[in-house]
Amino acid sequence: MNAQKLSKRLQTVAAYVPQNAVVADIGSDHAYLPCYLVHQGIVQKAIAGEVVKGPYESACKEVRTEQLQDKITVRLADGMEAVEHEDGVTTVTIAGMGGPLIASILNKDLTRLQTVERLILQPNIHAMAIRVWAKQNGWKVIDEAILKEDRKIYEVLVLERGTEDLTEAELLVGPYLMREKNDVFVEKWTGEVKQWQQILASIAEVEQTEAIQEKQKELHAKIAIVKDVLA
Repeated sequence: MNAQKLSKRLQTVAAYVPQNAVVADIGSDHAYLPCYLVHQGIVQKAIAGEVVKGPYESACKEVRTEQLQDKITVRLADGMEAVEHEDGVTTVTIAGMGGPLIASILNKDLTRLQTVERLILQPNIHAMAIRVWAKQNGWKVIDEAILKEDRKIYEVLVLERGTEDLTEAELLVGPYLMREKNDVFVEKWTGEVKQWQQILASIAEVEQTEAIQEKQKELHAKIAIVKDVLA
C-alpha cells in the first residue's frame, strides 16, 4: 500500500469521500489516504492528524515525498484537536480503530464537528458503538459497507446529520448491511454467534453471580437477534 494504491479497506473509505470535500483524516498514520485523495483529484485540501510522534513523522515524510505540502497539513494532535474551525473541514475520516474509541474521539469536543457534513468511519471492532453515538448526537447512517481483507473483516459506516430510529438489530448489525446480507456479513455474524455460544458454555460452569447472569442474558439476546437476521 502507498499513496498511489490503497488497501481494499482504505479504498472503500476513499470511495465515500465527496468530490471537493475538505478532509480531516484522524489517525492518519502514513497519510496515504489524504495523499491518495489529492492525487485522484477528489479533494484539493486535507489535514492528516496523528497523536503518536512516529506515525506523525511518517505522515510528514510521505506528504513531502509526494510533494503535497501545499495541499495537505500534517498535525501532531490528539484526535479531533487536529481540526481547527478555520480549516472548514467538511468530511472526517477515522479508520483502523475500535468503534468505542472512534466514538470517544468524536465525543471529546463536538464543537470540532461544526463545519463537518459527513463522517466516514471504519471500525475494526464493535461498530455498534458508532451507531449508538450517531443516534445520541444527531447523526444518521446513510450507507455502510462490509469487506474482508487479509482474513480480517471490516465495516465502513457513512454518517450525515439527521435523526433515525434504529431497532436493536439495526444498531447491532447495521441497517444497510442487514438488508444486503452479503457473504462477508453472514460469515462475520455466524462467527460472532459461535463465539458467544462458546462464552455461554464456559460461564455456565462458574458461580452464577448477578454479573454472570446479566452477561448470559445479554448474550442470549444478541444471539436471538442475529439468528433472526440471518434466517
